[in-house]
Amino acid sequence: QVQVVESGGGAVQAGDSLNLSCVVSGQMFSTYIIAWFRQTSGKEREYVTAINWNGGRTDYVDSVKGRFTISRDNAKNTVYLQMNTLNPEDTAVYYCAATTYPDMSTSLGAYDYWGQGTRVTVSS
Repeated sequence: QVQVVESGGGAVQAGDSLNLSCVVSGQMFSTYIIAWFRQTSGKEREYVTAINWNGGRTDYVDSVKGRFTISRDNAKNTVYLQMNTLNPEDTAVYYCAATTYPDMSTSLGAYDYWGQGTRVTVSS
């Protein structure tokens, strides 16, 4: 069974940075498209970013472009989300998700495997 485990969340000040990690178990990791979503209390989970199987293609929601960078290390079964210039609107639980679909998707339903989430709190 595929397991997804996020880490790296925490409480920071506005303008600070955090680097989230997502480890996905199994030998199929290098074939997965990986995405990050986030969710705040009372709101739907929203798409943040995704990366294709070899890291050659990435996609970002407009609100994080230029501040967040997604990357992956297939040798370590790990995807990273470097978050810079954080602001209070970035406060959320961040979820990592993996899919066997052949292309990146912003839809929650496209992703087969989900982690438990890691909380990010940004204070002003």
